[in-house]
Amino acid sequence: MKRSMALIWLNVILAVGTIVMNILANALPLNGQNTGEISDRFNVLFVPAGYVFSIWGLIYIGLIAYVVFQALPAQRSNPRLARVDPLFVVASVANVAWLFFWHYNLFLLTLVAMLTLLASLIGIYLALGIGHGAVASGERWAVRVPFSIYLGWVSVATIANITDVLDFVGWNGWGLEPAAWAALMLAVGVVLAGLVAFTRRDAAYVLVFVWAYIGIALKQSATQLVALVAWAAAVVLVILAAAAAMGEQRRLREAAGK
Repeated sequence: MKRSMALIWLNVILAVGTIVMNILANALPLNGQNTGEISDRFNVLFVPAGYVFSIWGLIYIGLIAYVVFQALPAQRSNPRLARVDPLFVVASVANVAWLFFWHYNLFLLTLVAMLTLLASLIGIYLALGIGHGAVASGERWAVRVPFSIYLGWVSVATIANITDVLDFVGWNGWGLEPAAWAALMLAVGVVLAGLVAFTRRDAAYVLVFVWAYIGIALKQSATQLVALVAWAAAVVLVILAAAAAMGEQRRLREAAGK
């Protein structure tokens, strides 16, 4: 069964639109505010240094690689990509919606958009069978790795978005100090990345957390507890990423030997 040409070209349009809107949101900036300025209003410590957000450049490259690859004639009967098509539409719309909600201070709606984006990317991740079964190198680098990185970043961003919204509504964090709450969220991220490392052997996903956590450690260096936990977590995550990479290589060798 061939994939819909309408969806294939819609994927291209949505990817370009998502990239353009993310760039314009800060270049204009949208509603006179850039993304980082809004984030700095919240009294939360789960925030990385500004350079960390440059990962969006890598995500954009990955999206371009994906839409080019999925439009190739040879991929028009790829059953994995057929399952991704509708989910990619949802992810793209949710990504752009989040930008508008964030820049227009509709913070409760940002959480709805972020969770929708997260859910659609999880669906894509599962549909691609990442960590289960081998694919050609082209699909691996143009599809699997980009979506691993995208999902990894959105996983981190979801944790940050939740902490921002909780601060916005005045939640007291069960009486925990902001530093203790941030440390708890860092631990949650390590557990999440660890689950992916062990179940999917996905080093790319885990390395996104390493990138973010080093940025948090640097940004929050004045808050000793947060910086210490972030550095320790980054070390653990590096070990998890290495273990995931070795496990994946072993799985591929075993599959090739059959």
